[in-house]
Parts: sequence; C-alpha cells; structure tokens
Amino acid sequence: MKKVLKAFKKFIVWLFVLHIIYTIIIWVFNPPLTLTMMGSLIRGEGLKRDYVSLKNMSKHARLSVIAAEDQLFPQHFGFDLKGIQAAMEFNENQTGKLRGGSTISQQVAKNVFLWQGRSWLRKGLEAYCTLWMELLYSKRRILELYLNIAEMGKGVYGIEAAAQHYFKKSAASLSAREAAAIAACLPSPKKYNPGKPSRYVSRRIGWIQKQMRQLQSDPEIAKLIND
Repeated sequence: MKKVLKAFKKFIVWLFVLHIIYTIIIWVFNPPLTLTMMGSLIRGEGLKRDYVSLKNMSKHARLSVIAAEDQLFPQHFGFDLKGIQAAMEFNENQTGKLRGGSTISQQVAKNVFLWQGRSWLRKGLEAYCTLWMELLYSKRRILELYLNIAEMGKGVYGIEAAAQHYFKKSAASLSAREAAAIAACLPSPKKYNPGKPSRYVSRRIGWIQKQMRQLQSDPEIAKLIND
C-alpha cells in the first residue's frame, strides 16, 4: 500500500509539473489541438481553424464575445460569482437545458486544457486551470485564445474560420452585425447558423449589438478591443 501511495504521489506531482509547463507554452504558442477539436475529427465533422493574432481580428469580433458571453471579463479574476449564483438559482427549477455561468477565462481553461462535460471533477480542474491562467496570462491573451479556439459551428473553430465559413471574409473585416451574429450562436454553435439566423438568433443579435454600443466606451474594454 505504501508503494502504491508513493507512486500515486509521484504521478500527481508529475501531472502538476507537466500542466505548468504546458500552461507556460500556451502563454506564447497556440494549442496544436484540443480535445474538443479531436472529438470533431473522430465524429467526422472535420476541422476548420486558422489561428490569427488579436490585431488581425476586427474590434467588433472582440467586443461581440465580451458583450454576449462575459461583460465583466476585464474586471474579474476568472470567475463571475454573481453570474454563477444566478445560473445555480435558475437551474434549480429546470429539468431541461441548464444555464451556464462560465466566464471567457473558464471557457478557455476548459477548451484548452480539459474536456467537455459537467462532472464535478472537470469543474474542479477547470477552476484550477482558470486560476493559473489568470495569474500568468494577460486579459488580451486570454481573449485571443478564446477567439481562436471557441467552437463556432460543426467542425468550425475560431473567429477566422467562422468568418470565412459564414461570410466569406477574414475576421479582420467582420462588421458589427456579422460579429454579433457569430457571438449570438456561441451557446449552441452546432444548432444555429450566423449566416442564416433564425428568429431567436436575430433577436439575440439585436440585443448583443445594443450591449456592444453601451460597452465600447468603457475604458477597460476599450483596452481590449483597440490596438
């Protein structure tokens, strides 16, 4: 038993060391392949992605995901406690689709380092990875990662691939409405099509554009959306 415990402790230590090394690597380089992307390939959905730097994404693309997914992104340290509490209260009385309270930072931690799912183990690891990211990465780097690896359609990952797939243009050329359309579909990217928005998505696009107009003058957000 002592040998088993000793081996287990060594295993945990090595996992910790390898995670820190990989976290530092992703600080500089984009992830070669995420588990979610591997899942798309295994399911036969294909893989469309094209990593681009933040400066090669329109400010509308940056602002739209903040407006749609995490309006407190510049201010929090990885977690939106009020958002988590609101999601928990909403989910208590739901038997169907549940509402998430994840920030952009948490979504990056999940998509870069972990797998999809709702288990307590994954959520705990997600929180751990999020804390390390917030300690090491700038908000601009976290936003850049998010916009490069987020699933934005069946087999479509990142804002550049999404812009090319839906609008036949680069991410740098996206208009405010086009960027809002992509952001509007993020909760269910395989269900909705930014290029052919449903009535629900159209309403959500209008709401996101309104939020974008209100948020763009915020000094902390301006630092993230302007070069």
